[in-house]
Amino acid sequence: MFTDKANHIFQEVINKYHEINTVDQPFINIYDKKEELLYHLLYRKCWIDTVQWHYEDIIRDPEINPVAALTLKRMIDASNQDRTDMVEYIDGYFLSKYDKVEAKNSAKINSESPAWAIDRLSILALKIYHMNEEVERKDASPEHIISCKNKLNILLEQRTDLSTAIDDLLKDIETGDKYMKVYKQMKMYNDDELNPVLRGQK
Repeated sequence: MFTDKANHIFQEVINKYHEINTVDQPFINIYDKKEELLYHLLYRKCWIDTVQWHYEDIIRDPEINPVAALTLKRMIDASNQDRTDMVEYIDGYFLSKYDKVEAKNSAKINSESPAWAIDRLSILALKIYHMNEEVERKDASPEHIISCKNKLNILLEQRTDLSTAIDDLLKDIETGDKYMKVYKQMKMYNDDELNPVLRGQK
């Protein structure tokens, strides 16, 4: 199944990041763009998510310098744009892959594209990793560990359910039972012409 490989790649990324565990470490994609394009995109996508996860931790430091916080906020904004771009690249891959599939007359569209569901799967991998860290903490209270174990079990169940839903969606698209469209996000706040504040600075 597709999600078996996707979940494996996400775990590879998260483990690799935590070998050094700093947001400014260099990124190296272990999958070749020409030979393994989809895996290349998934690896890059999860790396963006993993770095941003830790950006979000840092910016919540109540003692953070305001200037540093503003710099970090702009880095988070840029990361969000990268995340959106990668989702659209992944959807582009699937659009190309299923381009020749003729949708049945009864075919329906899904509420979200394959890549946006994959986006949630990548984030879920990060939640599972960090919740498991809480379960394994040696300095945590028994109550904390029990609570986190219960949450971890729910997250693992969510991953199973979401993985099944993604695999089913891809199968339905492949057989023509569903069809997909990709709507560009058309974010306005990064655009010099669409954000009135930025437009006013020109």
